[in-house]
Amino acid sequence: MTGEALLVRHPVLAVLALLWLLVVIGLFVFAPASLNTDTLTTILQFSTILALAALGQALVILCGGAGIDLSVGGVVSLTAVLVALLGRTGAPGWTIPLLCLVVGGLLGAVNGLLVSRVRILPLITTLGTFYVYSGLAIALTGGAATGSIPAWLIGWGRGQFVAVPLPFLTIALPAFLVAALLLGATAWGTWIYAMGFNEASARLCGIPVDQTRTILYTVSGACAGAAALVSLAWLGSARPNIGANLELTSLAAAMLGGVSIFGGRGGAIGVFAAVILLVTLQNSLLQLNVNSTWQVGVVGVLLIVVLLVDRFASSRA
Repeated sequence: MTGEALLVRHPVLAVLALLWLLVVIGLFVFAPASLNTDTLTTILQFSTILALAALGQALVILCGGAGIDLSVGGVVSLTAVLVALLGRTGAPGWTIPLLCLVVGGLLGAVNGLLVSRVRILPLITTLGTFYVYSGLAIALTGGAATGSIPAWLIGWGRGQFVAVPLPFLTIALPAFLVAALLLGATAWGTWIYAMGFNEASARLCGIPVDQTRTILYTVSGACAGAAALVSLAWLGSARPNIGANLELTSLAAAMLGGVSIFGGRGGAIGVFAAVILLVTLQNSLLQLNVNSTWQVGVVGVLLIVVLLVDRFASSRA
């Protein structure tokens, strides 16, 4: 499928591309000095953590059942803290990447079991675990940065290849490529969309809805664990507040990317585009010395505009 056909078929992508172009033009007019490779590196570096969290969030929402993961910020913070503390107690440095994925996945699995087995509403479940995970991260560290990260991992976290950060190149991009392949070319993808479109019908068709939903919450936790790994490698320590506001920003990115809040519609490409747009916009507003309060408002207006365009396009279809 050509780029033009892709934009026509998915109007949200066309809107995101247009908005990104407008942001770049605005920078060119009002802050031309900021258009350089350093700005590109900064945008992609900040995009990596948000992209990983938003990808997990999108998968949970896609499977329907009022799915949502408000705990992603807490998972990122607690995973970073727990892995850093394990490193201080003697865990080999080479195990840090694996530990981040395992710990994040386990924290996500708790959400999945509470939602699928105990039947607690996802909103209530993940809001509760968000407070538990965030509180534990602060309690274990006293609110201060902790841990000693190996030099090789910091080198990777701060390394670049032609102005592109290595974490973005080696984790974020592959994760989205795998997700796009999973959703578009496998039975798992079909199950996820079927669950989001009509859960009752999916059960009648023999799709293991509860098991699939639990797995997706676990995957969301593992994605947040990967984001924690990036934060450890980038900052050189575990910060208990690193996941602050990530739950809402990741939700905004998923919805901006065309993922229906009711499930069953959306994809990885749109979420990826939305993350790049959000981080570019926030960076541009910082370059223009716009107050942080206005930055939040601009993101809110952007979200409403894109959703209105999507609703209009869906109605016409």
